[in-house]
Amino acid sequence: MSVRELVVLGTASQVPTRHRNHNGYLLRWDGEGILFDPGEGTQRQMLRAGVAAHDLNRICVTHFHGDHALGLPGVIQRINLDQVPHEMTAHYPKSGQRFFERLQYATPYRATVFITEGPVAGDGVLAQTPSYTLEARRLSHSVETYGYRIVEPDGRRMLPERLAAHGIKGPDVGRIQREGSLGGVPLDAVSEVRRGQRFAFVMDTRLCDGVYALAEGCDMLVIESTFLDEDEQLAVEHGHLTAGQAARVARDGGVRHLVLTHFSQRYTDPDEFERQARAAGYEGELTVAHDLLRVPVPKRR
Repeated sequence: MSVRELVVLGTASQVPTRHRNHNGYLLRWDGEGILFDPGEGTQRQMLRAGVAAHDLNRICVTHFHGDHALGLPGVIQRINLDQVPHEMTAHYPKSGQRFFERLQYATPYRATVFITEGPVAGDGVLAQTPSYTLEARRLSHSVETYGYRIVEPDGRRMLPERLAAHGIKGPDVGRIQREGSLGGVPLDAVSEVRRGQRFAFVMDTRLCDGVYALAEGCDMLVIESTFLDEDEQLAVEHGHLTAGQAARVARDGGVRHLVLTHFSQRYTDPDEFERQARAAGYEGELTVAHDLLRVPVPKRR
């Protein structure tokens, strides 16, 4: 059975707190697991969330600040300790190649798994599978940073009433899907496009073109909201977003489910992030993330 959900492993920015671990987010996408930004303590958070090294297929690092990457040594060594049998790929900014190498070999261990390196050098497609296309867009932070986007290919939804009207039933339904027409009836006459699902992951950035491109038309947008709106100037100076800014991006991009995360330790009331996001005009599903939360990707319309 296919599962598409976000498993939140950590939600703190810069430093962990008593209640928030460093960043870490696992996207379960059918039979694959994509781990985003494993900060310090991610391996332990995986254990607490019931996530195994065997669940991982890709690691996507937005940038190499510690709260987004210091968990890499533990995760990589666990992948090797457990001898994960399938292909493993890591994506990260190409300019941080030396940081990836240092983190991958931070301490000695017995290497049993080859990790394919997929450094990101610019906007564009990083990988294509039957289930999704993985894309990257450059963001605006104090170091080179990329956001990631998952796009499922569009499919077809068969329309029973139209099939019945044309007398198409049983094995012929599969035949018209495979061949594109049957007895002069085109596939378009008995079906409609089923839009593929879209997911985006945006961390550590000011507002920029990349943020809007990643968010456009997403079923789920996971996005940093480090600051509240009254501290917008701090957000700009440090290369971050406020709750209101993140919500307006989601509103303008038609996002169905907005997940806010990466919160500064200066704030003690998480409900204020939701209040400011709603005040900014976002009306879709909204989650203020907390550690070990599971958030289903919205079902197709």
